[in-house]
Amino acid sequence: MNDHRSQFEAFSARRNSSLSQPNSPLALIATEWVDSEKSVWAIPGRWGPRTDGGSGLVVTAALSDQLIVDGKKIDGNAVVMGPEEKKPSKVLFGKNITAEVIGANGSYALRVWDSQSDAVRRFGHVDSFSYNPDWILRGVWEEMTGAKHDFDYLRPEGVRKEQEIPGQISFDHGGKTYSVLAFRAGSALQLVFADGTSGLTSYGVGRFLFIAPDPDGAITLDFNYAILPPCAFSLAFNCPLPPAQNRFPFPIEAGEKNVLDFTGEPLHG
Repeated sequence: MNDHRSQFEAFSARRNSSLSQPNSPLALIATEWVDSEKSVWAIPGRWGPRTDGGSGLVVTAALSDQLIVDGKKIDGNAVVMGPEEKKPSKVLFGKNITAEVIGANGSYALRVWDSQSDAVRRFGHVDSFSYNPDWILRGVWEEMTGAKHDFDYLRPEGVRKEQEIPGQISFDHGGKTYSVLAFRAGSALQLVFADGTSGLTSYGVGRFLFIAPDPDGAITLDFNYAILPPCAFSLAFNCPLPPAQNRFPFPIEAGEKNVLDFTGEPLHG
């Protein structure tokens, strides 16, 4: 058990350290969807959709703007490649500002990061529950074919996403069986959940847990590794909300709780 606890403490230390990096969630200062030519806060140029059907955006800037796209200073128009291209573009402005295009299927936004943002400078640590082995639960993973779910998002101006649901997880707690939805996140599964601590002692929107089933279909839900979603660190993120079946009526007093500033107060009030 001490080995599990020390692994958890090392994970927490790495997590807090990573949040001070230049492109951490704390550094995101803007996410603006671009469906017509417009200015984007904190970065120069006029930004608009590509007209050639490719992934990304087009920016128009003067040499005096000092905007750099893929290592070149822009004087006129430049294509900023999106995530569907083989090599997405990197945008730089000054010493602290970077940007990238997100989105898909003709709908794109510009994300702007500031390595010296107010949140980065004010960040103290992520407050977490103490390690609790009682919140390591065993469940069963059941694959599903062709299942999809529309995930609602925190802010309505974002793109609502239909996620493919590769399966569901069933586990027992307090004499009841719960079945929850997870969606694919790379090689892992991502559980978006809320519980009896949400909005009271933990972040109100909910939390994430990344897990992987065993070959025999058994799955371990170690809620000590539940983490805060990106929107807990920056209001420029738009996080998925837990679906109804992922809202547990009981408190899960394990994992991350809230983001605190260097005075110990909540970072976002």
